[in-house]
Amino acid sequence: MTSAKDTAPLTAVSHLLSFTLVVGGGSGLLHEWWGWLHFMGFVRFLVPEGYEVYSYVVMVVIGLAVGAAGGAFGDRGRG
Repeated sequence: MTSAKDTAPLTAVSHLLSFTLVVGGGSGLLHEWWGWLHFMGFVRFLVPEGYEVYSYVVMVVIGLAVGAAGGAFGDRGRG
């Protein structure tokens, strides 16, 4: 079974990293604000004590930037 879209390895890694950062940051924000959704709990080890909300927002922003850069890199390689 073959894929119609050939993805470069760097693009695939950037999309995986982007997904992890966005979902991890979002679930961390939900946990900080409402106290539920312990999905992807490993991200709590990445944030400093007392700066959880700021760190989770930064994680979401960096994840979006990495995803956009990976998408642009993938588009540039094809065209």
